[in-house]
Amino acid sequence: MTIHDTVGRLAAGLALVTLGVTAAAQSISVKGSDTMLPLGQGWASAYMKAKPGRIVTVTGGGSTTGMAGLINGICDIAQASRAMKGSELDKAKARGFVPFEAPAARDGLAIIVNPKNPLTKITMAQLKGLFGGSISNWKAVGGGAQAVVTVGRDSSSGTYGGFQDSVLGVGRPYRPDMQTSPSNNYIGQVVSQDEGAIGYIGIAYARRFGSKVKVLPVGKGAGPGVEPTEENVRSGKYPLSRYLFFYTRGKPAGAAKDFIDWVRGPEGQAVVAQVGYYKIN
Repeated sequence: MTIHDTVGRLAAGLALVTLGVTAAAQSISVKGSDTMLPLGQGWASAYMKAKPGRIVTVTGGGSTTGMAGLINGICDIAQASRAMKGSELDKAKARGFVPFEAPAARDGLAIIVNPKNPLTKITMAQLKGLFGGSISNWKAVGGGAQAVVTVGRDSSSGTYGGFQDSVLGVGRPYRPDMQTSPSNNYIGQVVSQDEGAIGYIGIAYARRFGSKVKVLPVGKGAGPGVEPTEENVRSGKYPLSRYLFFYTRGKPAGAAKDFIDWVRGPEGQAVVAQVGYYKIN
């Protein structure tokens, strides 16, 4: 083997190492909200097609899991269906950074019941009674004489905490017999099969179930309920409107910034509409 061949092989090996480092630098890990999981997967797929050489991995586990992953340096971006808690912010600061928040989409948290449930709307006060435990029979709110079966997310979910704060009141507990699950799909399945069931899930998941569940308009008083349409969510007229967030370790830079900017731009927001959530712009 000549010196020229040896140098050539070393150069080729160095090029491969350099390519490996470049590819690693262009990878983005996203973790968190299960409500946002189909969004994250849709964004990742479209982004990687638009940006060859970029790799985006998306996993769920709940908003709390995503926040913990961000704080501990496990992921580049945390997806959350709620705002960061003060305790999480304190932990982040203790790790030497201030999280950066970027709204990525909007959602109307849908209240779903079985199609055989005669109710055509529900109030925030009734929801508080149903999920708090003071109402145990549908007859008390104008339904049939059936026991109420509540189904909600588990405590690692941002949706669990967001619904709790908005409907029950900060720090007030759910009824002890509420069925909990990490899965939006499980909640929809239970409601679709049990005439006495009521649950809450993101609007995109509710749409997937179609006529298998009934989405109830929600009101604050005796007037007509408000449906979780895009117009009502954008205006805040719907009582359970919310943003869906990205969080990063400080102000985003590099590949993470490019991904977030793309998501918040026209191409990324088109994915939001395709999945069934609402655009931010």
